[in-house]
Amino acid sequence: MTVPPRVPRRLAAPAPGWTAEADVVVVGSGIAGLTCALRLRERVERVLLVTKTVLSAGSTEWAQGGIAAAMDPEDTPQEHLEDTLVAGVGLCDVDAVRALVTEGPDRVRELVGLGANFDVDAGGDLRLTREGGHHRDRIAHAGGDATGAEISRALIAALRTVLDDPGIEVVEHALVVDLLGAADGSVCGVTLHVIGEGQVDGVGAVRARAVVLATGGLGQIYTSTTNPPVATGDGMAAALRAGARLADLEFVQFHPTVLYLGEGSTGQQPLVSEALRGEGAVLVDDRGERVMAGRHELADLAPRDVVARGILQVMAERGLEHVWLDARHLGAPFLERRFPSIVARCRELGVDPATELLPVAPAQHYASGGVETDLLGRTSLTGLSACGEVSCTGVHGANRLASNSLLEGLVFAHRIADDLGARLAAGELPAGRVPVEPGGRPADLLDSSHRVRLQRAMTRGCGPVRTAESTREAAAELAELAALPTGAAEPGPRTWETTNLLHLGQALALLAHRREETRGGHLRADHPQRDDDRWLTHQRVTRGEDGVLVVTERPVSTHGDTAVGGAA
Repeated sequence: MTVPPRVPRRLAAPAPGWTAEADVVVVGSGIAGLTCALRLRERVERVLLVTKTVLSAGSTEWAQGGIAAAMDPEDTPQEHLEDTLVAGVGLCDVDAVRALVTEGPDRVRELVGLGANFDVDAGGDLRLTREGGHHRDRIAHAGGDATGAEISRALIAALRTVLDDPGIEVVEHALVVDLLGAADGSVCGVTLHVIGEGQVDGVGAVRARAVVLATGGLGQIYTSTTNPPVATGDGMAAALRAGARLADLEFVQFHPTVLYLGEGSTGQQPLVSEALRGEGAVLVDDRGERVMAGRHELADLAPRDVVARGILQVMAERGLEHVWLDARHLGAPFLERRFPSIVARCRELGVDPATELLPVAPAQHYASGGVETDLLGRTSLTGLSACGEVSCTGVHGANRLASNSLLEGLVFAHRIADDLGARLAAGELPAGRVPVEPGGRPADLLDSSHRVRLQRAMTRGCGPVRTAESTREAAAELAELAALPTGAAEPGPRTWETTNLLHLGQALALLAHRREETRGGHLRADHPQRDDDRWLTHQRVTRGEDGVLVVTERPVSTHGDTAVGGAA
């Protein structure tokens, strides 16, 4: 990979046909976006929440396992911090993790106060369970395996109670196209494409004192993912084009246990939560032998990268398309009570976990990297904040610990709302900044008919097992797609999404090619060992003035005290 890719400043799109104004525009309606918008409403005069389809369509809705927090009297934030650092394999920002684990329990209690109905025991206490990488039972769940859906329901219900408040407005079916920039380089709004009626329809511009990205991940960059169809990396790509720093993009988490639907199956795949393994299900090969026996002290509850790697190794050694998850010994009554959604979905697809082995294989699940932020959710661009999966707070390092994702969105959304409330009250990020027309020609759009080719290139080259050759081939394939004849692709949501995937794929392949080691979710078959001497560092990518992607490195901060409450 000798020539770094070039990314334009903006997508080709019609000129805005309408305008709107807000103090803060929040883009996305998962746990991060909803929490941030609700809290901002109490702190600024006007909040605009925009979401790509409908309020409940994001990844939060699909979260099965739960939300991790040290809620048990015998558990401590310190133990949660230590488990998170182990999962992150040396690349976690300790200060960010400390904020997560210390503030997390109060944030979860606030969710309960808001009306989220978590599962409780006979005494009314939260029923906590365990997932991979955790040494304590600290996962709160709802409806057995429908935690994300319940959190989403509670937050949307809270939002609907204040929709008559002139201080907050919701616009659904709104795809973010690009970020608006002022002459001083700060972000002062977004362009949106809205499928609506009347004045707010088609492409428009929303001017704002601040923008919060909560747009989720990039799962649709791969052929198989647990992410919903809306996860096309729109916020990350818009931030990249605007000049924001992205970090750790190469660390893509592949969930070990995704139901195998057969060769050639693409799109969103059914997740089989590792909470099932937390309750005693085990992975076996075609001989019935335990896949994880002897591989890790936690066996089937090892961190996700360890389990995924073990499965892939067995698949390669045995010539298998998948392995199996054995939950039969748990019994139908328990499975139906604890995992009603998983059981129903499996049976719908023709396999019964109470009586049959479940075929499972790793598939893309989570982006540990994203738009780089500080502890307040601020990005490298003034006026732009980010939280949730679109962001890289430093919490996850090289591999996210199970059920830390919902907690991260919750904790850092609160931090962003409080930070922006204080800054706007102090007169920072003034209103009235005029967007300037970006220089250069807009992006040559990639028609959506090429999306499958793009996904296959990324899966082959930058999937769960990578090499220098595979990442080079992926980059070359994306370069061919970027160089296709122009003019054939019409601007529109599907084309913009596909072009976003192209831009992020180019950045991801660049970083994956450079990182010559295996760490966390990043498995390089040609560099199978972790290399702390060279790679104890974060890779960051930024769009330069000429559009060429520029890579820099930031060493991991060294901390003399990793205790909760200790010195930074």
